[in-house]
Amino acid sequence: MSTDSGDNSSSATDRREAVREKAQRVHIRQSRARVARRISLGVLAAGAVAAVAVVVVWSVTSTMGGRDLTPKTATSDGFAVNDVTGVAADQGAVVDSTVEATPGSDKATPAPTASATAPVDIRVYVDYLSPGAREWQLANVDQLTTWVDQGAATLSYHPVSMLTAKSNGTKYSLRAAAAAACVATHDESVFFAYNTELLSRQPAMDTDGFSDVELADLAQAVGAKDPEALRSCIEDGDYIEWTKDATERAIAGIPDTDGLQLTGTPMILVNGQPYMGALQDAAEFSQFVLTSASDAFFTEQTPTPAPTVPAE
Repeated sequence: MSTDSGDNSSSATDRREAVREKAQRVHIRQSRARVARRISLGVLAAGAVAAVAVVVVWSVTSTMGGRDLTPKTATSDGFAVNDVTGVAADQGAVVDSTVEATPGSDKATPAPTASATAPVDIRVYVDYLSPGAREWQLANVDQLTTWVDQGAATLSYHPVSMLTAKSNGTKYSLRAAAAAACVATHDESVFFAYNTELLSRQPAMDTDGFSDVELADLAQAVGAKDPEALRSCIEDGDYIEWTKDATERAIAGIPDTDGLQLTGTPMILVNGQPYMGALQDAAEFSQFVLTSASDAFFTEQTPTPAPTVPAE
């Protein structure tokens, strides 16, 4: 009896050990499986993060367009007008740019001439969706053309995008300014004509405005010499980010002025002084330019008094 009892006890112990060993093996397999799953999930998560990072980087770089591109012809974020050809005579008001009638006066106001003084500096901060910018350009295009052609004035335009949110989400103001930068870069000889064309054909506010393809078509219509490169620049948005940055810089402060900041468009500066008159009144603007030219002339002509030597 004792032997059988011992054998039974030994067998029970062996069975328990076998069950325990089997349970341990199962536990080990389950632990390994859990570790393997964690590793797999970690790899998948890392892969997902990497994929998201790639998408984000691609998205950012693709929307940045020309962040690192600066128009090679830009000076202080503006483009000088050296060629005034290509502007149709009926795009602006017919104005005699040699003699202008001053509002409220029977006397004529002579326009500035190159022989009278150094060229007057005219800078225009323009948003191509601004109705005021359109009014001023069309009222003054003829006399601007004459002044530049005669060397009586230097003229530059600074495209900005303050009305980007006013075109049903198409960002027309921004795209048009960037397109103007493309024209100034690839064919500055037609920049003045393109600038005037954008304003004379200005879409109404709160509409879609022209597409990039249509903006490129307008550039080709004014006679751009390299339409393929110009079209690529406009449709790819090469100067979108530059335009944003240039607008922010102008809002922060206008270079070479006494603390002026861009608060609205158009902002027209004559020898650094803002024109505050009627935008559609070419005669009033001509008078302002003449006054600025005279001030500059007399400043240049006034001799500096010689220092006096105190008597001993």
